[in-house]
Amino acid sequence: AALFFIFGRGGGKASTAVDWSKLVGVQTGPAPWNAGVDHLPDRLGPLGLSELTAEGVKIHIHQHLDIFVNGKKESVPAQIGIFDGQFLTELHTHDTTGVMHVESDKVRDFSLGEFFGVWGLRLTNSCIGGYCRPKTPWKLYVNGAPYSGDPSKIVLIKHQEFAFVIGKPPKKIPTSYAFGGL
Repeated sequence: AALFFIFGRGGGKASTAVDWSKLVGVQTGPAPWNAGVDHLPDRLGPLGLSELTAEGVKIHIHQHLDIFVNGKKESVPAQIGIFDGQFLTELHTHDTTGVMHVESDKVRDFSLGEFFGVWGLRLTNSCIGGYCRPKTPWKLYVNGAPYSGDPSKIVLIKHQEFAFVIGKPPKKIPTSYAFGGL
């Protein structure tokens, strides 16, 4: 039961922290944000990720990401982690639904911070993009429950729902996502 509480809620910690000072082209302004592919190849080495020619099959899981700014849902860009049709990374999106894909040929933990590193969007304990506490209050919800730890260190597991709420909250905080066959 304790393991479910830690990992089922998304409270597991990744073993590798993202060093944001080593990442090129990180977006540190307000939403909306682009897919961050301009400097993607330069960020992969510091993130410990690879250029893949096909999606990996040893790990194949999905999460969902919602971002709300003053109650309005912001779009998560398509093609995060996919570089100009040349390669993709272990962490990517295909469309603007907010579905995050973790597909790797290596069995290891991947973190929410690594996904944001691939995206090129700053995510620390105090900032998401250009929204930094205490000037701009924001919260993260994992599967509908408030999360108070460092969001960049959350281990990605199957079917998590992440909701970043920046400023005024939406009427309803998402608790899950209909993944269908994913």
